[in-house]
Amino acid sequence: MSHTMLYVVAYDIPNDKRRTKIHKMLCGFGEWTQYSLFECFLDAKELVRLHAKLQELVNPQEDSVRLYPLCADCKGSVETIGSQAPEQKIAYIV
Repeated sequence: MSHTMLYVVAYDIPNDKRRTKIHKMLCGFGEWTQYSLFECFLDAKELVRLHAKLQELVNPQEDSVRLYPLCADCKGSVETIGSQAPEQKIAYIV
């Protein structure tokens, strides 16, 4: 298994159509946890793919997308009230 890191992805997209496209794209990378926030466990290759897709969809004059990496120690310190803490889902292919 490749090394992954937890990224909190927060976005502010004023255009409804573009926001919907970005939301759907982010669903392929992680878990939607709050209105405009995703938690994504990404390896280096997935992070590059995510950056490339965001570059295609984001209008830099109007939109804001932030990716916050959380190291293993920081991930363990996440406090969650009212929902589950971030957890990496593992898929086994047989």
